[in-house]
Amino acid sequence: MNKIHPTAIVHKDTKIHESVEIGPYSVIGPEVDLDKGNIIDCHVVIKGPSKFGQKNTFFPYSLVGEATPDLKYRGEKSLLNVGENNVFREFSKVHRGTAADLGFTQIGNNNLIMPGVMVAHDCILGDRNILVDNSALAGHVVLGDNVTLGGYTLVHQHCKIGSYAFTGMGSQINMDVAAFTRVAGNPTKVAGLNSVGLERKSFSRDEIQNLKKAYKIFFREKKSVKDALSAIKSECFSSENIDIFTQSIKNSTRGVMR
Repeated sequence: MNKIHPTAIVHKDTKIHESVEIGPYSVIGPEVDLDKGNIIDCHVVIKGPSKFGQKNTFFPYSLVGEATPDLKYRGEKSLLNVGENNVFREFSKVHRGTAADLGFTQIGNNNLIMPGVMVAHDCILGDRNILVDNSALAGHVVLGDNVTLGGYTLVHQHCKIGSYAFTGMGSQINMDVAAFTRVAGNPTKVAGLNSVGLERKSFSRDEIQNLKKAYKIFFREKKSVKDALSAIKSECFSSENIDIFTQSIKNSTRGVMR
């Protein structure tokens, strides 16, 4: 039997697993699909169409699945797809997609979305990302896996941030950020390989040194993008992580912050 507080408002067209908990004064709209083990605290608003995997946690005053304020949006059907084990802290907000782009917003697994964070329409988040307080993703932003956004980081529309990247507090991202790199300052600039983050993720010393070599070739040797990628291929040991680094550069659409 659902554990739904009597003051909660749950639309009749909502699909809720029997294990879901819904706290006082929360509002669950139509076309919301909540799988096993989701926990919704008090004063949460979830709107649809949206679908949530297992064991997501929603803290008070989070607003998830709302329609975008984008002026191009005309009320067309749009989606939010959320995986498993994500945490939406207080006053965070996530918007659905628009027909102008993907038509959906997508969040993977094991992400921590901290207080005051905004994830706008048509964004894609991978897995195990940490978005620190009051950071904001404009529309069409793509985050890889294991990205950390420092508090008050602002990310411009259509930017991509590669896996294992780190942004310092108050960063303003208006170009793509290569995987494994650290950016900081105002104006925001590349500040080195995210070595501390890689050590915390148990990367081997050899792998970190290999990535440092690739970083040096691309960011310090003043080569063109094409020449730098060629040099990395010939001078660095081939590995999955080198592939992640180079693909984040090849996939850039706004230019990589250098």
